Amino acid sequence: MLSRNVKMIVGLIGTALMSTFVIGLAHSISTGFAGFWGGLPFWVITITVLAMAIYNFWEECVRTK
Repeated sequence: MLSRNVKMIVGLIGTALMSTFVIGLAHSISTGFAGFWGGLPFWVITITVLAMAIYNFWEECVRTK
């Protein structure tokens, strides 16, 4: 079992790396060939996935049980 501090640090690093990757991917899709309207559905999916990832980080690492 990991201590609370280690879970917090590892969870924060993992969530930050995933967020950076997904936002960069959405940005490149929207500024590339697809354009804003073509990339809009991907942005909606991106925001939904990031909200779920942040909630999972909060649920597992931040919230005291």
